[in-house]
Amino acid sequence: MMRLGLLCGGVVLVADQASKYWILNGLDLPALGSIALLPVLNFTMVWNHGVTFGMFNGLGRTGPLLLTLVAVVVVALLLAWMRRARTRLVAGALGAIAGGAIGNVIDRLRFGAVVDFIHAHVFGWSWYVFNVADAAIVCGVGVLLLDSLLDRRAAATDAPVPDRR
Repeated sequence: MMRLGLLCGGVVLVADQASKYWILNGLDLPALGSIALLPVLNFTMVWNHGVTFGMFNGLGRTGPLLLTLVAVVVVALLLAWMRRARTRLVAGALGAIAGGAIGNVIDRLRFGAVVDFIHAHVFGWSWYVFNVADAAIVCGVGVLLLDSLLDRRAAATDAPVPDRR
């Protein structure tokens, strides 16, 4: 299971860093600001100094270092969990989360902020600008939650029915 998790994490990390390299150097989105791709999707350049949804954005100069340390601890815990994963689905989800976290740590160490550029919006509703790493983290967490719910339901249906005589 560990190999699969590491493979998923590696794929996410490479996709994340390659997309950010292209956004910064190929497309030069910082100079362009925003590009409409579809009626519901733009590439919009945002330097995120916080974490998900810009939380903890006001931590000052120590922010990137503090957030990096927290992310390193989280990745270590994810790797320990991955080693004990019982299913390929869980191992892959943990790998996706770890790969995304590492991708965002690389940005914080290189730039002092995370490169965000995917902006979804529809009918006046606008989602926060995010990146490939963020999407992998959210999908990985969603898979873990779904797996946990399905596992509990399966355990509940396998439980013996009490005798009510």
